[in-house]
Amino acid sequence: MTLLLAITRQDWADYASALFMVFIILIFINILLSWFSSIPYNRTLYALIDFVKQTTDPYLNLFRRFLPPIGGGGLAIDISPILAIIVLFIVRAVVVGVIEPD
Repeated sequence: MTLLLAITRQDWADYASALFMVFIILIFINILLSWFSSIPYNRTLYALIDFVKQTTDPYLNLFRRFLPPIGGGGLAIDISPILAIIVLFIVRAVVVGVIEPD
């Protein structure tokens, strides 16, 4: 019980900030993965790729509805992750700002 009381608001704010940063890093990994069309089969690698895709795609699909890829064919550029990351940084600043002590 004493351990639970030792957690401060700053600790919660740091934890929330870290969670946002991990999600932002996963989005960057998703972007990097989209640049490679053929990756040699490796069971562990494909499990990690599936984890990244299943974690980030639902969030990115919210922005893909409003911002379709620019260009056509195989050279289309998806700019929705840029907007998604900007929104995450704003939400992170608000959430951490509310949690942090004055």
